Amino acid sequence: MKTISGKKMCKILKKRGWIIARISGSHHIFIKEGSNLRITVPVHSSSDLKKGLQRLVMKQAGISDFDL
Repeated sequence: MKTISGKKMCKILKKRGWIIARISGSHHIFIKEGSNLRITVPVHSSSDLKKGLQRLVMKQAGISDFDL
């Protein structure tokens, strides 16, 4: 699995129907209508997300490696 930046993860989430509920500092909080789940993505310039965090966000959003 290749790592991606927080900015790119935000773009992927938006394409899959997630919307930004709010931004708290450098953390973008996404929600999806009909779901109680919240996904938080840290956006620190162009630095990549760590593998564990990226896996967690992908699992919560239902994203596979092929969607990257």
